[in-house]
Amino acid sequence: MRNKNYKFRSNSIKLNALAIATILSLSACGGSGDDETTPTPEEKIYPAYTDITASGGDTTTYDASESGHGFSTPAPNLTDEELALHLDGDLGFETAFTTAPNPAHPDLDGLGPVFNNADCNSCHQRDGRNSTPQVTAGETRVKLGSEAGIFLRISKAPDEPCVTGTAANNYCAPIAVPDFGGQLFHRGVLKARSDWQQNMFIGQADVYLSYETKTVTYSDGTSVTLKKPLFNVENPYDAPGETKSSSNVTSNLLQDDVLMGWRNGMPVFGLGLLEAIPEADIVANVDAEDSNNDDISGRANYVFDAVKAQSGDSHPVSLGRFGWKANTPSVRVQSLGALRGDIGITNPLFPDESIKGTALHDDYLVRTGFTDTGEGIDGEPEANAEFSDSVVFYAETLAVPARRNVTDPNVREGARLFEQLNCSGCHTPSFVTKASGDIGGTEMIAGHKSQTIYPFTDMLLHDMGDELADGRADFLADGNEWRTRPLWGIGLTQTVNPQAGFLHDGRAATLEEAILWHAGESQQSTDDFMALTATERSQVIDFLMSL
Repeated sequence: MRNKNYKFRSNSIKLNALAIATILSLSACGGSGDDETTPTPEEKIYPAYTDITASGGDTTTYDASESGHGFSTPAPNLTDEELALHLDGDLGFETAFTTAPNPAHPDLDGLGPVFNNADCNSCHQRDGRNSTPQVTAGETRVKLGSEAGIFLRISKAPDEPCVTGTAANNYCAPIAVPDFGGQLFHRGVLKARSDWQQNMFIGQADVYLSYETKTVTYSDGTSVTLKKPLFNVENPYDAPGETKSSSNVTSNLLQDDVLMGWRNGMPVFGLGLLEAIPEADIVANVDAEDSNNDDISGRANYVFDAVKAQSGDSHPVSLGRFGWKANTPSVRVQSLGALRGDIGITNPLFPDESIKGTALHDDYLVRTGFTDTGEGIDGEPEANAEFSDSVVFYAETLAVPARRNVTDPNVREGARLFEQLNCSGCHTPSFVTKASGDIGGTEMIAGHKSQTIYPFTDMLLHDMGDELADGRADFLADGNEWRTRPLWGIGLTQTVNPQAGFLHDGRAATLEEAILWHAGESQQSTDDFMALTATERSQVIDFLMSL
């Protein structure tokens, strides 16, 4: 994408040369001071998306401006039948589940036995980001509890990078931590642990969050303090009271080869449109070897697809589109995986408890008399197909908020600078969704077909530098790589939830901080941003806030 900048600079050079030539020709003709012509100011070139307002095509809502529910509007082009299904899914998204058995409300039971939150909304507050945990004044850290929308992914370090996914290597999936799995659940139902009387409502382990800070200073002397979240995992169920600093570490969770990484909840609007982007159009932007020498080398992630596996596909692998490392292929897999994982509610796509076969689960079943097995009294998963389908459809059909203030001169200048900085090298402005086909194994709705959308993402993996790295591979993504986050709606993030942060672990309290954390493939863009004047930096932020 450097070619865009080259053209911009090239046009500038040509315009300057023309102006100089004009002045010289006038002088040669003996023009007096009265006849002198003021050179034409350099023409500014604005990118094509500068004036666009309909970020989601026909699914765009224009009623979200300055609204705390700006991400929660159904797509306006749904049919009456589709709207009814969407609203059913909205109810499911808000449902808070309880411990099984719950004879009075069997449709609500099944929570856990270990989990991160009891409902979808806790991690996706008002369909946006979760609140960033804060350390109380005078304290050095905070223990994650019921209010936390952040959690830890966990896995064992592989012996070598996985290059091609096959059945023999579990399609390059992260290696589960023995007796724990791939996600750390910090909460539990009453008797989840054998030591439950001492650790009531504690899950697999206690998780503590703290922060370290550093200061970044611009050439004009302006300083910005950046914070980085750190974690400590203590008191694992397989070695109660143990920590990493214990003299004899025995817990499977606390071994040196266990990798951990923070994950924040993401906004859930516009997801069906992202899944409807033709795969060929995403893959067309792959440049793993940086053949155009722009220092940007987007890579595609190819991941296990539970929908394909359930349908009997012999090679159940698809392009990864969702998750911080593009580690899930569809809204269906993402949504129902979270329902089973984050909350502990089994469903038709994931009918087994996420901790099935672990010592924790086996002991729990015996201790509670097998009253919470992950199945309802009918022998079916805890969430039925009707509930599951409605929640998936809800996540697929939330409207994309329209852009705002596009005629503001500072927003327009910010768009020009966004392009000049080559931010669009990863944040690809626009795609057109496919005209037919399915998403998540289901025929796509008419409202998602042939839509021109402006998500500002290439849906690919990029090395974002060591400071943002969690060192944890996820299918083909390495420990430094992250999927490019869509920028649409980002200006409403803290209108929807004033406590929300940015980036995968919520470390950035502002968009400026998020930019300053960019390194790796985006280092040049960050350096160029830091070289701007204070006014220009503000204009870039104004543009982002308009999205």
